[in-house]
Amino acid sequence: METYPNGEIRNLRLRRVWRIGLNIAVDLVIAIGAYLLTIVFLMLTDGDYVRFKVPYANLFLNACVLALALLAFGVYRRIWQRTSGHGVMLIVNAMLAASLATIVLTAALRQQDVLPLQVIVLGNVSSLVGFVAIRYRSRLASGLRWRWRAFVFHKFPSNPTRVLIVGAGESGQVLAWQLKHRFRQNLYQVIGFIDDDVTKRGMYVEGCPIIGARNDIIELAERHNVDLIVVAIHNISGPSFREILTICEKTKALIKVVPDIQGMVSAQHTTEVLRDVQAEDLIGRTPITQHESVDLSPVKGKVILVTGAAGSIGSELCRQIMSYAPSRLVILDNNESGLYDLAVELGTKHPDVHFVEALVDITVRQTLAEVFRTHQPQIVFHAAAYKHVPMLEHYPSEAVRVNLRGTRNLVQLAQEFHVERFVLISTDKAVKPSSVMGASKRLCELMLHALSLQPETATRYAAVRFGNVLGSRGSVVPTFNRQIDRGGPVTVTHQDMTRYFMSIPEAVNLIIHAASMTDGDDIYVLQMGEVVRIVDLAERMIRLRGLRPYRDIEIKFTGIRPGEKMHEELFNEIETPNETLHPNIMQVNTWREDFESERFWSEIETLVNSDFSAGAEALAAMTRIITPPPAPADSNGVANSLRVEQSVPQHT
Repeated sequence: METYPNGEIRNLRLRRVWRIGLNIAVDLVIAIGAYLLTIVFLMLTDGDYVRFKVPYANLFLNACVLALALLAFGVYRRIWQRTSGHGVMLIVNAMLAASLATIVLTAALRQQDVLPLQVIVLGNVSSLVGFVAIRYRSRLASGLRWRWRAFVFHKFPSNPTRVLIVGAGESGQVLAWQLKHRFRQNLYQVIGFIDDDVTKRGMYVEGCPIIGARNDIIELAERHNVDLIVVAIHNISGPSFREILTICEKTKALIKVVPDIQGMVSAQHTTEVLRDVQAEDLIGRTPITQHESVDLSPVKGKVILVTGAAGSIGSELCRQIMSYAPSRLVILDNNESGLYDLAVELGTKHPDVHFVEALVDITVRQTLAEVFRTHQPQIVFHAAAYKHVPMLEHYPSEAVRVNLRGTRNLVQLAQEFHVERFVLISTDKAVKPSSVMGASKRLCELMLHALSLQPETATRYAAVRFGNVLGSRGSVVPTFNRQIDRGGPVTVTHQDMTRYFMSIPEAVNLIIHAASMTDGDDIYVLQMGEVVRIVDLAERMIRLRGLRPYRDIEIKFTGIRPGEKMHEELFNEIETPNETLHPNIMQVNTWREDFESERFWSEIETLVNSDFSAGAEALAAMTRIITPPPAPADSNGVANSLRVEQSVPQHT
């Protein structure tokens, strides 16, 4: 809070008193003038007032009562240039109270030299008009100015942007007020609201009518020549938003979105009133909250280590963990610049939370062990990994070095230093893996399982599996944005390719909940919502820029890249999803019955010490560990174990 010297505080108080006193003096002049004009009017129109003697003392007393009422009702504490039309009711209420007090006072005096009741009523009404006019004078002046210019000079204001607002809730109400009062006169004209609640139909919000439901948008936009449609619905689901967007795209209007109202209020920087539709909007806006059914105490007040802290998932983990009051947060990454930037951000936003940076490569066990020895983490979130599928097909040994050797170091150190909970950030590409990246992540999941089977293991190991996250580095959305900015072409691998998408904050929120729920040896799968066709996403992003796919911006199909699947899956054929305490988290704890930990670790040791020059070679070696040959059948011809049938995919 800004502080002032005592002398400056005294000056500020004097200026405030002077301002209020000046306003009271102006209102007294208005009230006295209103009474005198009323008396003159009655003298000219009513013969009974021809010889009326004005009781100036009582007239001044009545004017003082009006000013005192305005003071009591807080009229002088308002900044009227920044007050909407609803503020008039404050003045009206003050005038009603003052009128009642004046009438009672007049009746109590019972003297001849008092204002008649007729003068009091008409004078107070005239005073009300004057009080309102002086406070809204800038708006009245601007309205009169453009009408004068139109009448005398034939200079008409430019046609305002005609706006249709979808959503008559809090966000819509705030937007309507801002469009009316925050911008230059006649810049926007709100035609009305769209809302599916039939009980609101025909009612008004900020003086604008609610004129239809979402199915009426096309017809209303054409009838009213709408230039801009704004979606102003907070916490809208992905399917509902996409349905509204599909309808709006059939009109000629530009489409915008209102940012989160709560985010606008809590933001420490200027937030734009309207913004373009973003890809994140297409999957819906899910609030980041702590679910009441999940006991989150296991992750509160702990020493927490986050690997890959400078990455998209890791950095968001660090941001959200800050709200769980960690006793210490260790942010670990080998990206020096990214780690420094994150440290500056966290230190600025959370100066009271103790955190330390660890510039460490997870593949170097010695330095990694020193981090565990020094900080004794109780919870580990392992987000460090190489993740780009085509890149790792060309450099499979790097996938082995980072994803496998690095994870092996971490899980073994977690057991050695008695970490309470270890959470691996996995991927849907680990299901029936067709790429080096996916296979490496599946082997990481099996590492957790192998350690969980050891009787001496006290650490609760869990993996959290989910699909693509919007906005991460290298993801399709920023790539499409850059290509559209350059004028195209937008490159899509295949017209039928689909993916699951989730926002980074939502995914991280669910990861923390999963960490709290795990009893060990768990795989959790996040509810990813509807599957999205990549080409549909590209077409919609082009349309939302006011451009036409295939005409203004070319979409080029480049073919499926090595290691990519046409469609991703969330579980394999032996995994059965089960509900958990959180509605958006599923659990799949189905493991092969013939899994042998000792053989698995021996094969991992051989794998991490191998050098692969081709992705197919590395994938084949990983797949043999993931899906070993079937066990021999017994005398009845029945297999002794459950196996997952998986073939090594062919690469182009």
